[in-house]
Amino acid sequence: MEKFTHMTSTAIALEQSNIDTDIIMPSDYLKTIKRTGLGKHAFESLRYTKDGTLRNDSPFDFGAGKTSKILVVGDNFGCGSSREHAPWGIADLGIRCLIGTSFADIFASNCVKNGILTITLPEEDVAALMRDAKAGKKITVDLEAQTVSVDGSDDRGFEYNPQHKYMMVNGLDEIGQTLLVEDKITAFEEQQRLQSPWLYRELPQ
Repeated sequence: MEKFTHMTSTAIALEQSNIDTDIIMPSDYLKTIKRTGLGKHAFESLRYTKDGTLRNDSPFDFGAGKTSKILVVGDNFGCGSSREHAPWGIADLGIRCLIGTSFADIFASNCVKNGILTITLPEEDVAALMRDAKAGKKITVDLEAQTVSVDGSDDRGFEYNPQHKYMMVNGLDEIGQTLLVEDKITAFEEQQRLQSPWLYRELPQ
């Protein structure tokens, strides 16, 4: 998982509240187990017409939105089913940070596992960042200092789970954290093999 310490980027403003995981990643694309390639389907109903033509008002596909790494969102973002394909699609779009007033718990948990930072701020701060995003201003997110600033000023502090911060700053998902103690796991298995050899016998074919 890619480390996240701090970043500066233009942002996309997505004001609609209650955007669920079906809007983020439609169920038609849940069959794959690959984390890449889903970006083109993310937010499909907001980006394309029914006949598959790209909408002229798609915030993701024109101007600064094509390279933005920050998404400022409406309330209760990521509600609905717990599909991990939703953050996969967001990450594949190049989005590394979501800023909003609230996020669905399971969605936020899935985000940190996939290197996406979710920042919760008061409504008035999110509204201001929406305006800044529309104006094309650059937003800086510093996870180590836990601040958000616009064009280098007006620092806004945010709270973040210490364990999740450790994961993000060090680029560790749950498997990566486990591998940090790989030597202890190996030592335990070797000791167990000596004490309980029957657990390691190969079954007859």
